[in-house]
Amino acid sequence: MVDSIGAKPSVAGDRTVARVAAATPATAVQTPVRPQASVLPESIALAKSMAAAPPVDAARVAQIKKAIASGTFPILPATIADRLMALKLSWNSNEAS
Repeated sequence: MVDSIGAKPSVAGDRTVARVAAATPATAVQTPVRPQASVLPESIALAKSMAAAPPVDAARVAQIKKAIASGTFPILPATIADRLMALKLSWNSNEAS
């Protein structure tokens, strides 16, 4: 007969003690303390210089203004609608700019 898995029922009058594996002493886990990474002065200077002026291509803006004023700027309602929806839904447009 095969012994069942799990605790065995105790029998009245049975006072034997089952041997338990010796407990291993708990050791404290030492985690190394890392100093916090400091921000480099170069990156602060770069961030300040980039924040000083908006990232605008002035030559491209002038070119578009000139095309609008002369009436040669192509206005395609379907493309405008697609790009507005893509912007709203954070999609990438399939068309090359």
